[in-house]
Amino acid sequence: MKVLVTGGGGFLGQAICRQLRERGDEVISYNRSRYDELDAIGVEQVQADLAALEPLVEASRGVDAIIHVGAKAGAWGSFRDYFEPNVRGTANVIAACRMNGIGKLVYTSSPSVTHRSTRPVVGGNEQNVPYGEGFKAWYPATKRIAEEDVLAANDATLATVALRPRLIWGVGDNQLLPRLVERAKSGRLRLVGDGLNRIDTTYIDNAADAHVLALDALAPGARCAGKAYFISNGEPKSASEIINSLLRAAGAPTVDKTLGFRAAYWIGAVLEGAWRVLPLKGEPPMTRFLAEQLSTTHFYDISAARRDFGYRPTVSILEGLKRLGEWSSTASAARG
Repeated sequence: MKVLVTGGGGFLGQAICRQLRERGDEVISYNRSRYDELDAIGVEQVQADLAALEPLVEASRGVDAIIHVGAKAGAWGSFRDYFEPNVRGTANVIAACRMNGIGKLVYTSSPSVTHRSTRPVVGGNEQNVPYGEGFKAWYPATKRIAEEDVLAANDATLATVALRPRLIWGVGDNQLLPRLVERAKSGRLRLVGDGLNRIDTTYIDNAADAHVLALDALAPGARCAGKAYFISNGEPKSASEIINSLLRAAGAPTVDKTLGFRAAYWIGAVLEGAWRVLPLKGEPPMTRFLAEQLSTTHFYDISAARRDFGYRPTVSILEGLKRLGEWSSTASAARG
């Protein structure tokens, strides 16, 4: 099979590319930058922007399927910053599929498309957890629009599916873990609320597995076509346990200090205002959306993914932490 992976240079994208290459698929990665890691495993790379339709159509000519991972993540930025890659970029991916007669599209969505303030989700599934409203960040708002567009595109010629992996982590993590470690080492890390809210997470290999399994099962009229699925390890734990386990695996100090939700929420509101008015770089260390996400119980039922395309987490949290610890120790030794 010949597969185009958008955002193939990212943490999840690289894991998907590796799995596809290991089983012999031909893979093209569509990125804004070039990655030596993809060259090393024989992935062809096209450097262009998702918001540009013409190069995307050209890059996807002759492929059998697209796995659309590329997006702008985060909790801060302008509407345009998120709309262009997340909404327009997804519309371009759908258009490229139509123009090139591509029959399969797997879309990487997010559970945050269902976020509703501090309303907890306890074992929720795709039928009883509706889309969110009143988003306080452009990321979930634009991901919801994109997911709906992908699912609406499902028909007799293009089979589509959306996956919602929850908090991906593991070996090679260049997103979540570095931020946690940096804040823990500087003494700036806090648990929002009491840290007892339960959340689920997804080990990187399991997240990649889900995409490849969905790709293989997908076809017009397939059970998974036109649907969205929650993806995780299926092992919900308290936020404090997850965060401190990751920190220990990375050799960083653990955290026990807390910041109440109300304080975190209003600090986030003040910082958002400061970042809008002043020429400050990067993202605010706290936002209202982050305060809600970090303090609220969110874990999901993944049985639909198991039933419809055979997804079963193969790497447990315990095994994942072991692998992460070994990788972190090796990386630390290499740095001297």
